[in-house]
Amino acid sequence: MTDLPDSEVAFSGVVGQAELIRSGQLSARELTEHALRRIERLNPTLNAFTRVLADEAIAEATRLDERQASGDPVGLLHGVPIAIKDENDVAGTPTTYGGAAVTRIANSDSEVVRRLRDAGAVIIGKTTMPEFGIWPFTETAAHGYTRNPWNTTVSTGGSSGGTAAAVASGMVAAGIGGDGGGSIRLPSAFCGLFGLKAQRGRVSTAPNGNLWRSLGTLGPLTRSVEDSALVYDAIIGTTPVDDYRAEPLGARFTEGAVSPLHPLRIAVSTRCPVRGVTPAPEVVAGVRAVAEMLSALGHRVDEHDPRYPDATASFLPQVLGGVRDEALRVDRPDLLEKRTRALSSIGRIASPRRVGRAAYRRGQRIAHTVNQVFDTYDIVLMPTTPALPRRIGQLEGTGLLSAVRKALPIAAYCSIWNVCGNPAAAVPAGFSTDGLPLSVQLVSRPNGELTILSLAHQLEGRIGWTNSRPPQA
Repeated sequence: MTDLPDSEVAFSGVVGQAELIRSGQLSARELTEHALRRIERLNPTLNAFTRVLADEAIAEATRLDERQASGDPVGLLHGVPIAIKDENDVAGTPTTYGGAAVTRIANSDSEVVRRLRDAGAVIIGKTTMPEFGIWPFTETAAHGYTRNPWNTTVSTGGSSGGTAAAVASGMVAAGIGGDGGGSIRLPSAFCGLFGLKAQRGRVSTAPNGNLWRSLGTLGPLTRSVEDSALVYDAIIGTTPVDDYRAEPLGARFTEGAVSPLHPLRIAVSTRCPVRGVTPAPEVVAGVRAVAEMLSALGHRVDEHDPRYPDATASFLPQVLGGVRDEALRVDRPDLLEKRTRALSSIGRIASPRRVGRAAYRRGQRIAHTVNQVFDTYDIVLMPTTPALPRRIGQLEGTGLLSAVRKALPIAAYCSIWNVCGNPAAAVPAGFSTDGLPLSVQLVSRPNGELTILSLAHQLEGRIGWTNSRPPQA
């Protein structure tokens, strides 16, 4: 075992942990045991994991050590423990979508999990999420509240809240989330992480053809930009099952993250795409501070608001249809939460393919209008969410309409980019006066992930957010 302190191993990141194993300073089994000890210590407070695959992870790590000892080639993520949001199949476990209504065991891994294993990752457990990822708060009747490592009285956001808590607290260096309306970016914002929603169709959703129709994509939550890029390089790609396929890029994500960056044209906008939503003063101040930083780094920074048509007629039918699709997969519908049953019932009208196609076509027209901003600018800098992390218990005692009223403003800056399909990333931007993470969002033209990664990497070097560690760590 390396002489590095526990916290140094925990917060060395995906890149660092992979190098520790590759160099022989740490074995895959030792790193997995280290992660399991941290999970045992921290998870009772944070509630990041619903299922810890301890025996399976130790066995997998042992096999990886034997492979490395034999001189066989090792993968990008060799020996690194990775957490999986519980909307992805892991063979031998139920895919619960955050609730209690699925008891059926998955026979095989999802494509993302398969690719992670092929890259040498150790699958260490399944993370909490609101049922079907509907809400931007990770709270369920089945599993309770997931708490934020920066302040356990506040929410992690959602829907990838369990993954965010696991990564922010150093239980794991990375975890897989999903984003159908902000669900990678919002918990990244609430927990001080980097979270890139890649271009629609960049990552497979197989065995399912899509995630919330055209809205959703899968991807990692990490502390650093290079960690995110490395995990993406391991999981990028689609299968014949997938409904959407992104245009191939000319470089790996890891190459893009560290490539030299020429001055960019950056539009700064704090106007919300959803009418009636006003960002908190500290959120606006965070955006302004990053804008000044980018200007000092030599970028051309202008105040400019994109044109935002009302996206409701595209977004809402796809959400309802997606929830209905997932509800039909459960084997115990009687155990669905009441709000979920209500949404699924409404979703019957959005289930026919013609409704989904019409909503997607509306989204394409909206994207054409919104993306005109990239005729002039390379990046839009905007808030990730209008609010600071909320108190836990946001869904306690709420009916469907009350929950919707609380949820919609939280995702107001994110969901438009799910409709359009553009890449967008939550980037840490310091802390509020109460010590809670602040975040800004970087958005690029279609297939512009490499530009986001390189700019975010430049900001990471200036802000230094990876040096900050939460109290619950």
